[in-house]
Amino acid sequence: MSKPSIEVVVHTDGRVEIDAVGYQGNDCEKATSWLERALGLFTSRKRKPEYHRRRTRNQNQQKLGGGEGDA
Repeated sequence: MSKPSIEVVVHTDGRVEIDAVGYQGNDCEKATSWLERALGLFTSRKRKPEYHRRRTRNQNQQKLGGGEGDA
């Protein structure tokens, strides 16, 4: 999985698109809110499928003690 990034596209007609790539849930809005405020041009928001995915914790968690056979 690649590192999350923010892509900004400025069109020739002056429209600005901000795309949060690699974020899940509302992390994308948290990551781009400062940029939206700085540009002051916010008109609409399109939520990608990633927005509706739950963030998951690291699946490689180690279990510690308490199991049978522990010495």
